[in-house]
Amino acid sequence: MSRIRNGCWLGGLTWRIAALFKAFDSPTTSLPDLDASAAAALIAAASDLALVIDETGAILDVSLNSEDLARDLDIRHAWLHRPWADTVTPESRPKVDMLLRDAAASAAPRWRHLNHPSHRGATVPILYSAVRVGDAGRVVAFGRDLRAVSELQQRLVDAQQSLEHDYARLRDMETRYRLLFQMSSEAVVILDAATLRVSEANPAAHALFGTATKRVLARGLVQAFAPQNADSLSTLLNTVRAVGRGEEVHATLEESGQEVVISASLFREGTASLMLVRLTPAEHVHATAASSAAQSKLLALVESAPDGFVVIGADGRIITANAAFLAQAQLANEDQARGQNLDRWLGRQGVDVAVLIANLRQRGSMRLFATIIRGEAGTTTQVEVSGVALANGGQPCFGLATRDVGRRLSAEPANGEPRSAEHLAELIGRVPLKELVRQSTDVIERLCIETALNMTGDNRASAAEMLGLSRQSFYVKLRRYGLGDLATEAGDAS
Repeated sequence: MSRIRNGCWLGGLTWRIAALFKAFDSPTTSLPDLDASAAAALIAAASDLALVIDETGAILDVSLNSEDLARDLDIRHAWLHRPWADTVTPESRPKVDMLLRDAAASAAPRWRHLNHPSHRGATVPILYSAVRVGDAGRVVAFGRDLRAVSELQQRLVDAQQSLEHDYARLRDMETRYRLLFQMSSEAVVILDAATLRVSEANPAAHALFGTATKRVLARGLVQAFAPQNADSLSTLLNTVRAVGRGEEVHATLEESGQEVVISASLFREGTASLMLVRLTPAEHVHATAASSAAQSKLLALVESAPDGFVVIGADGRIITANAAFLAQAQLANEDQARGQNLDRWLGRQGVDVAVLIANLRQRGSMRLFATIIRGEAGTTTQVEVSGVALANGGQPCFGLATRDVGRRLSAEPANGEPRSAEHLAELIGRVPLKELVRQSTDVIERLCIETALNMTGDNRASAAEMLGLSRQSFYVKLRRYGLGDLATEAGDAS
């Protein structure tokens, strides 16, 4: 740590230091023998950073009480004989001029916040006050390290911002709750659990109660229903208040005679316990039950369908599969398939399932994708796959129907050779590419020969010339593809 040097000029400055810190009333009497060395020690001890500035504003000497501060500011060799204003950030330079001007005028010392750039990247805040010493125009600047204070201030700002964020989030949640509460088509009533009085009711509840709304809000929810329902409704509310839940009850509105289904749940808001009561018209409940029954029948039909059906996620893993698919894959139960990747059984691994998913993402549905299913026991089943993309709570899933077409394909030639271009397209995915290229060449040759014969009126010589073939090569190809009456041609040649 550097100390203030050349302290001979500090003699007789005790009263100025005392005036700065407002510590003594009679410094010349109480400290008559304070010399330059003692004054220098006093200045160094009274500040984290002290500077001696000459009449031109340049730094003559420096005193530091913190090695950490010295490392941050790199003071030892970089500040000496430099203008004080050059050691601070641009926005702090006017404050340096004001400190030096006040000190030169022997004005009452004022503390000013200056920022010094640091070689570590961040600025270092220092609180300065300056006093003039002696008749040579020199100034002593006392600095206090504000890094700890700045850090506390930043932590306070961060905590305040965090609180504001939490308050904003709570306000947003309350706004969403209010909007949902007001726009809900279902009648909802909030009760005070202690008194069973109505605290809030949404517009759907007001419409359900009709002219009885004021009576319900004033005297309680039970007042909206027929007297014979009072006991069951009171039992429900008391049970929910005691254990937090209760069975649904059916009740009849006294004014309209409409039957409703009442359910309630308990929740806390601060220190108070409240109940959320839902009132659903009975006909809606019956319609929902009927819809659920219809959906159950549909699921049962899918489960027992002769075609395989499997639902996969976006990653290709099986979510559920029916019995027909399990039979095609030769699996004993659904647990063996659930969670497994579909390409373990369907098509070429890493190819067909990826193609299916890509097409379903792009088009939404697809039909008659020809591929195979490989059973666990090693059997292979020719299938056609049709699929559709579904939204599952924001996560896409895909339903695939797999139809066994083995019997239909058995009518094709045993060697699998294509009969036409359309048939060739159907073989894609079931025959290797090398074989497909060879077969497609044969199909093109046959089509070209047939076309040439048709164009020349079955004149083989003209057809061969049109195709650029010798008559001998042309006849070889005719025999290969079984085209034309070669016996007649041979008789004519003889």
